[in-house]
Amino acid sequence: MTKKALVVRGGWDGHHPVEATELFLPFLRDSGFDVRVEESNDVYADAAAMADVDLIVQSVTMSEISKEAFGGLRRAVEAGAGLAGWHGGIADSYRTSSDYLQLIGGQFATHPSKEPSGLVGDETDNYLPYTVEITDLGRAHEITAGIADFALTTEQYWVLHDDLIDVLATTTHPVQPYHPWHRPIVSPAVWTRLWGDGRIFVCTPGHSLDVLQDDNVRTLIERGMLWAARA
Repeated sequence: MTKKALVVRGGWDGHHPVEATELFLPFLRDSGFDVRVEESNDVYADAAAMADVDLIVQSVTMSEISKEAFGGLRRAVEAGAGLAGWHGGIADSYRTSSDYLQLIGGQFATHPSKEPSGLVGDETDNYLPYTVEITDLGRAHEITAGIADFALTTEQYWVLHDDLIDVLATTTHPVQPYHPWHRPIVSPAVWTRLWGDGRIFVCTPGHSLDVLQDDNVRTLIERGMLWAARA
């Protein structure tokens, strides 16, 4: 039986929501999904459209969501639809909706910058070398099994989160003399969450197309989408 995937994209253009999601459409189709693409989250409020969705892939950074649209999204997840995404498209969406933040379980707070003398005034000011470290749980989980710790140079998300997430990978923000914190901060980099009958998958790396095409990041996202999809 063919499964149905709904890809919802939009919001801030800096995360290239169209080009980024296009990278994964062939994989979804090859994995047996009938894929529907929407350029607005208004579709979440369409009960008929959401009734038989097995997987929602969202790439909407910031932006806003109506009460009706959020209600439709949450009901779909509670009823068993999976929700998956990466970077700001899922972890920095709808900042003014506390209900959405609760649903996802982790929210972008910042991405620390380089040393001030090295800043040039563009997005690369926040590109830092860091390591994504697989947790003990992650080493046994089907999404992250077999993936070793790996290095990236890109935005390193500092995430505020609750304890209802299962953290498969972390990243550590070190103490630097030009930053105000006084001890290293460990943030989740990859996590899952169970909500009602649904599954949620979040991968914080994914700022740019080259990061999404990194072998480790792409594998995580592909496995994460399959894991999240309705069983």
